[in-house]
Amino acid sequence: MTNKDPMYELLSSLEQIVFKDDSQRMTLTQKPTAFTEFEQLRKGSGLKIDDFAQAMGVSVAMVHEWESRREKPSPAELKLMRLIQADPRLTRQLMK
Repeated sequence: MTNKDPMYELLSSLEQIVFKDDSQRMTLTQKPTAFTEFEQLRKGSGLKIDDFAQAMGVSVAMVHEWESRREKPSPAELKLMRLIQADPRLTRQLMK
């Protein structure tokens, strides 16, 4: 049995709750690269870079690293981005 990251497990569970619609779940099974998915999620969030970084719990510099493709977001970070895009109310809660 493999040990999985608890944060990844938590975000996976939340993702299943948020994406109940099969049409949305279908888009998640298609495997874009972490960079292309990040670009879509970041732009789709409608947040300014500093607000996006705060909601993600990372520095603005890290968001710039992702945007310049020098660093790749982790699977857990991508899941959190999906949740932020799917439910804008989550962003307000994360920024408190």
